[in-house]
Amino acid sequence: MVHVMPWFATPEVSKEWGWHWTMGKTQAAKGELASHFHPVGGAYDSSDPDVIERQSLLMKIAGFDGMLVDWYGDGDRYDYLPNHRVTQKLFEACGKTGLSFALVYEDQTVPNLISGGVFKKEDAVAEGKALFARAASAWFGSPVYQRVNGKPLFMVFGPQYYPENAWVTMLPPVSFYTLHHKRASAVGAYDWPLPQGGDGESWKRRAELAPGIAIPVAYPRFQDFYKAAGIGSGYGLIDDAGGKTYERTLADAIGRGAPVVQVATWNDWGEGTQIEPSTEFGNRDLEATQRARRKIDPSFKFAAADLELPYRLFSLRKRGVDARRLDAVAKALVDGKPVVARAQLGKLGG
Repeated sequence: MVHVMPWFATPEVSKEWGWHWTMGKTQAAKGELASHFHPVGGAYDSSDPDVIERQSLLMKIAGFDGMLVDWYGDGDRYDYLPNHRVTQKLFEACGKTGLSFALVYEDQTVPNLISGGVFKKEDAVAEGKALFARAASAWFGSPVYQRVNGKPLFMVFGPQYYPENAWVTMLPPVSFYTLHHKRASAVGAYDWPLPQGGDGESWKRRAELAPGIAIPVAYPRFQDFYKAAGIGSGYGLIDDAGGKTYERTLADAIGRGAPVVQVATWNDWGEGTQIEPSTEFGNRDLEATQRARRKIDPSFKFAAADLELPYRLFSLRKRGVDARRLDAVAKALVDGKPVVARAQLGKLGG
């Protein structure tokens, strides 16, 4: 499963440039993105249904089973509520493409919700319980939602705010995973790159993960934009190593036999961990994912050349070509029929 950020905004869709494309410093309208890398096709809006279709089809063609969405809850503070609405759209896209879906919750948002007057500190646990009840009602019962040991997978980036005993009170029955270390309330832990110590520290930490209760991570690099944007000194660097970092971490993660492998990330352009196609690396990391998938699933149907098809479909969507015929192209890709999709796109001029 691949970790997805739902927070990118552009004026064409959201009426303004979102912070994650600019970090308050760059002039995105002039092509100055808050990233050392650049997405193929340029900056996009995460809420654009055509972008979501393109991304979810690319994930499927690359060989992913599903997405893990970075979720800030549904509170009306900063961009949390718009991101929640994108999360709902991503969930719906999973239903169309046959991908699974799960949440990685950021409880670092809670102090911001309190300081913004969304709720009081003394009500934080009750608000958390209500939030997770809404998530359970909306998502956890769906066949699309990823399950581990029969329960919905729920991960938290931390915890960074709620104390240990609060999770027992707040969470419905889930397979609960915490960052780096298994907490008492969790069934396991998941890994994440640690750029502060370079590549070596990340490898040391993954070697310490307990077998059977860990979700290992694969990543291509870490090269954040924070220092360039004047936001602190940055977290550190994990070198791309010409694509070898991703190949090595992905092979190691898959080889651990865990119930889930997490790729960090699909599109955190600000931290430079993205495997989404870029002008710098093209489809390289998605092609590596395909090769890894083919080793464990010889029936995998997609080839490297098929990764261009979602972009061709996206282009035709933006040109206003008949939606029903384009829906047929998307269905062919979902059904694992890239030859059919390619022929249909050719007939449509894409």
